[in-house]
Amino acid sequence: MKRLTAITGLCLLFSTAFVAGKSPRQTPEWPDSLRSVWLYTEGVKQNAIAGDSARARELFAEAIRIDSAYAPAYYQLAVGDMTAAPDRAVDEARRAWEIDTTNLWYLRFYGQALLSAERYGEALPVFRRLNREDPKDPDNYRLVAALYQLQKNPYMALATLDSAELRFGRIPLLSAMKRRLLIATHQVDKAIVEARALVETAPYELEHHVVLADLYALAGKDSLARTEYDAALAIDSTDVGTLMSLADFYNGRRDYRSLLAVSRQLFLSDDLPLDTKVKRFEQFTSDTRFYREYYPQLNDLATTLAIRYPHDKQVVELYARHLIASGELEQALALYKLRTADTPPDVDYFRSVIEIETYLQHPDSVNRYVDRALGYFPDRADLYLAKGNVLTYTKRYREALDVYRRSLRYADSDSLRSVIWGITGDTWHQIAEETGDADRKTFAKARKACYDAYDRSLRYDPYNMLVLNNYAYFLSLDGEQLDRALDMSTRAIGLGERNATYLDTHAWVLFRLGRFEEARKIMQQAIALDDRGNPELLVHYGDILQALGERFLAETYWKRALEKGYDAEEIVRRIEAAKAAAAPPRKE
Repeated sequence: MKRLTAITGLCLLFSTAFVAGKSPRQTPEWPDSLRSVWLYTEGVKQNAIAGDSARARELFAEAIRIDSAYAPAYYQLAVGDMTAAPDRAVDEARRAWEIDTTNLWYLRFYGQALLSAERYGEALPVFRRLNREDPKDPDNYRLVAALYQLQKNPYMALATLDSAELRFGRIPLLSAMKRRLLIATHQVDKAIVEARALVETAPYELEHHVVLADLYALAGKDSLARTEYDAALAIDSTDVGTLMSLADFYNGRRDYRSLLAVSRQLFLSDDLPLDTKVKRFEQFTSDTRFYREYYPQLNDLATTLAIRYPHDKQVVELYARHLIASGELEQALALYKLRTADTPPDVDYFRSVIEIETYLQHPDSVNRYVDRALGYFPDRADLYLAKGNVLTYTKRYREALDVYRRSLRYADSDSLRSVIWGITGDTWHQIAEETGDADRKTFAKARKACYDAYDRSLRYDPYNMLVLNNYAYFLSLDGEQLDRALDMSTRAIGLGERNATYLDTHAWVLFRLGRFEEARKIMQQAIALDDRGNPELLVHYGDILQALGERFLAETYWKRALEKGYDAEEIVRRIEAAKAAAAPPRKE
């Protein structure tokens, strides 16, 4: 230590004799015994004043080259390497301590370097030695106990903490650590004794009552737990930590009404972050049955958030979703419409209005809000798509095609371009369907335009499942390129989850190819997966059964389709055609 004090004095002396400048620095001709001190001092100055860590490292290394037993330089190198090269820092810190084993600072830093390098097994004996040589520092006990715990030796960790308690009395940090270890070793009763002692020592410390309450709850002593929670709330009825622990207590007991009552107190608190409130509400409402059973309480929570944070976007979305789940779609729509007046405008609110109005089949309102949104956001392709969908819905197909073409200017990805061309193809197909036999020239042109649009869509995205499915189905209806249609329908069902519509298309293509038995198996899967009762699937299955000669079953499925709302004339035509096919030929 005397040597270190002398060196420090010399550093202070020499550091006043040199001034950093732009001209080349000359190393003074000090005696060899002092050159390491000078280099070390220059290194410290380079690090602290000039901020040149690379130059500082060179100076420290030079000091060690001149005097390999110069511990301060090893220490400074270790400090610099602690983050970038932790294993090298360990070697340098160990060398500094080995040179000066009486320096507890070096020993402690050596231990910290081992922790930084995650070499916990080597760190334990270092901190145990530090504990012996510096027994008055309680943090050494904490670190030794933590290292024992990492080595999965909780009983030695507890013994270490007991030693600390005998020497220093109860220290909250060490007591908390001891309680956790007692719980981990299934000694809950001892942990309760520890917590109760803390409460008796400082009865007005709210946290101590909460800790004791949590331990009573863990031990199944609910009445004692409630007493301690009440004691904590008597000290501060708005403390978030206490309310959170109490909420967890009620949740563990499945006392959901009490849980939601405590949650309301939390939602009224400014100390609980809004993100946490939103996440808790989403957890409560993730279960439909829970949502339904405790709707009044959950409605109160949602309303509380809406009142306290009326302009926060995530709360607006939360409350709107809550209204929709409650069946109050019009109220949700009114909320979103109100928010479209926000400054600056938010495109998501406009999009929500457009989606709801589209669902409600209010094309005029959709068109009005789309135009307003485009006034604010003229480069949004999705808004043009929404406008085009309204025009298609009102059968203004040519105008819709113009809007879709315009949206391509703002499409920023191939997947979006694929979607736009796919919708364009669907629109051309609708034109073809409505034209029909009335104008064969227009029909042929629209059908070709439809297939051309689908081809362009698949060039942008060969995995566009909707386009693959629609393209395959329309080709099968036309009886054209059936092998290509089969390939596309196979890809569609291979890319996505099992989908009744895609399976129906695949079965229908097989049917048109004359592969009736394969078509039957696929269509059976489609009907089993269909949860909407689509009558078209039933009609297709009837057609397949009729082709297989199972007339009775075919009529059964056609009649079921009729009950589901399928066109009566089409069903009658099929049944009569089946009877005619089954009738024996007339004898002349």
